[in-house]
Amino acid sequence: MVATVSQRSNRSNLIEGTLRCLERLPPERITARVIADESGANLASITYHFGSKDALLTAAVVEGLDRWLADIAHDLGDLSSEPRAIRFGRAAEVMAASRRLHTGLAKNFVGALAKAQHDPVIRNLLAEGFRRSRPDVAALLGLGGDQAGEDAAGLVLALFDGLLFQALLDPGLAVDGERMTRAQVRLRGVLPGHVDPASARSGPDTRRP
Repeated sequence: MVATVSQRSNRSNLIEGTLRCLERLPPERITARVIADESGANLASITYHFGSKDALLTAAVVEGLDRWLADIAHDLGDLSSEPRAIRFGRAAEVMAASRRLHTGLAKNFVGALAKAQHDPVIRNLLAEGFRRSRPDVAALLGLGGDQAGEDAAGLVLALFDGLLFQALLDPGLAVDGERMTRAQVRLRGVLPGHVDPASARSGPDTRRP
């Protein structure tokens, strides 16, 4: 029992130490030795618990993203009585405000995605992270617990992750505040089920060919 608890503690310490490294250091400086020193662990424990340094980094990235989502939910408070559009707008505001706090996490997220194409362990870790996040996002935004709700949550994640990656390249590419509001209004015009106000005002075309 003592050994099992110690192993879990070592694994947790490695995750926590790696998260601190992600936020403080550029990706090229996060070596296995740096992680071990930051975590108070030995190098062998990285291989024992995760198989490789890259797998540990990915596990820490997924954990960091999960915590970021939990922080957003906490900052939003109880919005269950609010319309979904209000929930979405608030979530966008909170994420934009906290994005700069997670630059290191975002950079390593991009790196993990690149490695996932060639490493099934990393690919499975990231895929499981997305699978776990979709129901949480659907619940947060009131999208429903069915397949369509989770699919909608997947689109929301794609939107926020995509903007996150673009802002890493150039902060001017971020779409926040009023720009986000105006962009959403424009985007609604191309979504299925939308009625163009101009077309609705003009009524159906009753002219004979």
